[in-house]
Amino acid sequence: MKRFIGFIQKEFYHILRDRRSLFILFGMPIVQVLLFGFAITNEINNVDIAILDHSKDATTKEIIAKISASKYFSIKQVIDNEASIEKVFKKGKIKAVLNFEKDFSKKLITDNKATIQILTDATDPNTANTISNYTTSILKNYQQDLNRGIQLSYQIEPKVRLAYNPELKSVFMFVPGVMTVILMLVSAMMTSISITREKELGTMEILLVSPLKPFQVIIGKVVPYILLAVINAIVIILLSLFVFKMPVQGSFMLLGAESILFIINALSLGILISTIASSQQTAMMASLMGLMLPVILLSGFIFPISSMPLPLQILSNIIPAKWFIIIIKGIMLKGVGLNFIWKETLILIGMTLFFITISIKKYKIRLE
Repeated sequence: MKRFIGFIQKEFYHILRDRRSLFILFGMPIVQVLLFGFAITNEINNVDIAILDHSKDATTKEIIAKISASKYFSIKQVIDNEASIEKVFKKGKIKAVLNFEKDFSKKLITDNKATIQILTDATDPNTANTISNYTTSILKNYQQDLNRGIQLSYQIEPKVRLAYNPELKSVFMFVPGVMTVILMLVSAMMTSISITREKELGTMEILLVSPLKPFQVIIGKVVPYILLAVINAIVIILLSLFVFKMPVQGSFMLLGAESILFIINALSLGILISTIASSQQTAMMASLMGLMLPVILLSGFIFPISSMPLPLQILSNIIPAKWFIIIIKGIMLKGVGLNFIWKETLILIGMTLFFITISIKKYKIRLE
């Protein structure tokens, strides 16, 4: 037991002496959380738009003033004809043009209907769709104010209630995903170079002839990174709470336990990579390139899995990050307990045991 504790202490000393490793462990996650949290968003603010007003009456001026007063749009240009629309789009700054038809107010009074054409720059489809939805929402609010007090028969009035994220803050979707990606990549990358470092430094022979058993070497390699990754997880959660105002509706203890489980899963995957790779460079490339794209694309972090082709939906089931994102969103946003996420928890436990078992077997092969 003393030898095992001494081995763990040696691993701690290795990590603490390596400033690059400390920067990767603690510096990069903080920077990445801040960058992802502030930069990745599906919301719009102060989007530059142009106005083409053929009518120029009191009603159109009122609508334009209402749109300009919102925080979503900034009216940068007023154009005189349709031929100018393509020119302003080609310059790249204007993202939408609102085209008011001629005699807008008159048609609204006489025909009870007038048209506003919303033209958006769809080179970025998501932004174009968001601009269209926001503009339509502002116009509907104006229409409701206009029709207030007017009773119409057989009115169907849909009332939408947004559960768990009523303000539609994109950060509520991205922070759990960013936390998952960082814990997976940093933990797997750091442990993937642990055994390969021993090979390159020529100290693997010492481990091979030491009285430590294979499972003790594997666990000894993982334990220091578990503690350091837990500190990372705490820092990320604190940033989520105090910087991005991310709520935690569920149990902090359950959130911590599930985070530790995922950290162990990521570390064991990194150890598996390190037992296979022959050099630190190979191990780092395998952990970065081999995990980054699947984790980002197939975990549901950015793109909904249900919208993917069936083969990719099936493939996503072997990505541990997918199950952890379901767990963390359930705890933080929905406030669920273990009775709702037990299946995902068991899947992560099974994957962790699988990675550790394969790692020990691979290490045994090197002992023979």
